[in-house]
Amino acid sequence: MDIDFELKKRADFFNTQLEKFLDGGNPESLYNAARHLPLAGGKRLRPCFSLISCEAVKGDIIKVIPLAIALELIHNFTLIHDDIMDKSKLRRNLPTVHVKFGEPSAINAGDLLFIKAFESMHNISIDCSIFKNVEFGFIDFIKEICEGQQLDMDFENKQTVNEEEYLEMIRKKTAVFFQFAAEAGAIIGGGTQDEINALNEYGLNAGLGFQIWDDYLDISSDEITLGKDIGNDIRNGKKTLIAVHCLNNAVGDDKELLDRIFGNINAAENEVRQVYDLFKKLKSIDYAKNTALNYISTAKNVLDKLPDSEAKQLLLELADYSIKRNK
Repeated sequence: MDIDFELKKRADFFNTQLEKFLDGGNPESLYNAARHLPLAGGKRLRPCFSLISCEAVKGDIIKVIPLAIALELIHNFTLIHDDIMDKSKLRRNLPTVHVKFGEPSAINAGDLLFIKAFESMHNISIDCSIFKNVEFGFIDFIKEICEGQQLDMDFENKQTVNEEEYLEMIRKKTAVFFQFAAEAGAIIGGGTQDEINALNEYGLNAGLGFQIWDDYLDISSDEITLGKDIGNDIRNGKKTLIAVHCLNNAVGDDKELLDRIFGNINAAENEVRQVYDLFKKLKSIDYAKNTALNYISTAKNVLDKLPDSEAKQLLLELADYSIKRNK
């Protein structure tokens, strides 16, 4: 099975639906700012998690499209605001929304995407009692994303963060997104409770692996490949698993170097490189990669509870794809 082809096929179908949903609107300046990032492409992994999970329980993916749109809009809402907080200049090899349209318009555009996500949710055609549970889940995971983002920012001002604290932060900030996408796709698709539970666990573990891999990419990729500012995590003192492992294992001169450079917003390129070299020296990058692999392995194992199908095979390959991508 060609995972890239299968994802592109679903992404192309999804993009058509997303473009229709975001078409029009006044004032034009606001809607252009709101459309800038969602229509700039992207992997569409979160919508694909919901679509393929629906397929895996033999559901009708047309019914899950409003959910998929809502997920993508919430994702882009968080990206717009994250880029403002991080002062990032690039996203998907394009100027970030606040760079292109100005910070006030970017904040307003993000808020619009947030409410449009709830508008899309109300296009889901399922029994009212089931919809109510899905929407409560939608609200809960967005709330946890906000909590996770705040923890992430709070960690920048903490001298040390342990691994348990880091994992709880990324569970809330990222993994709950994949967890809800997979679970809700199965619910809307009419899956059994065992199937829904399995896909919930699948999404959680795949999301944890995804975020750890994302942190790895942000440290190790060049700017052109990644499509956003390299070195931001080091300069901002972001407590990724790589950084947490290194900070908790560095001693002597290595610790002094970290204390001096890590979290220094004005760190020069050669200083950023020194921290990166230390990550390699203390095998922090290898540790993070192995941890991501373990989560992906767990995600794949729980799929044993699903009947064999092309969609199940695609979910297995999607889990691997989450940590084999280079951007």
